[in-house]
Amino acid sequence: MIFVEYPKCSTCKKAKGWLDEHQITYEDRHIVEKNPTKEELKIWIERSGLEIKRFFNTSGLKYKELGLKDKLLSLTDDEKIALLASDGMLVKRPLAVTENQVLVGFKEKEWEALL
Repeated sequence: MIFVEYPKCSTCKKAKGWLDEHQITYEDRHIVEKNPTKEELKIWIERSGLEIKRFFNTSGLKYKELGLKDKLLSLTDDEKIALLASDGMLVKRPLAVTENQVLVGFKEKEWEALL
């Protein structure tokens, strides 16, 4: 499993603690230092079964700064994915990526059921 996080994020810290507590092994990946590529995002979005907009960090400063709340409606899926790939701070985190699924954000009950 790949655990994609921003180390200063409190939700990421909580999720990481949960993984450690449940002795789930993972490869740690800093979302800013190694932002997901367009190819990875396409695969992860499909694997997650979620809409692309769920991958955006809507509470982040960068999202608000770029005024994406209104702009996303007019973008194609490819443009949205390119935007996510351009800056790790736009991506909702943490992400738990396995061969079969992708969990976006940390909801303990969801992680417990799927991991």
